[in-house]
Amino acid sequence: QVQLVESGGGLVQAGGSLRLSCATSRRTASNNGMGWFRQAPGKEREFVASIDWRGGSTIYADDVKDRFTISRDHAALYLQMNSLKPEDTAIYYCAQALRSASTRQGNEYRYWGQGTQVTVSA
Repeated sequence: QVQLVESGGGLVQAGGSLRLSCATSRRTASNNGMGWFRQAPGKEREFVASIDWRGGSTIYADDVKDRFTISRDHAALYLQMNSLKPEDTAIYYCAQALRSASTRQGNEYRYWGQGTQVTVSA
């Protein structure tokens, strides 16, 4: 059974930083691309960042590029978030892709975590 468990969310002031982690089931996630998505209240889920199975190819949403960094090791996925803004407030989800490539398409992800809340105060 695939398990994705996010952690690291919390309340931070604008301009601050947070590091999200997503613990993965090693056997199932090591050969798959991974990604982070977020959903703010009243809005649809949106893509944040993705990484391929080797960690060599990444994709970022335009509004987080140069502020967020996605990375992974053999057992976890990470999202380093710097220069946070109030509009980054959302529930952040990690997900495992169907294939090994990095992708921004939500329908190309198979497994999802339960999410972790990130709140950025002005």
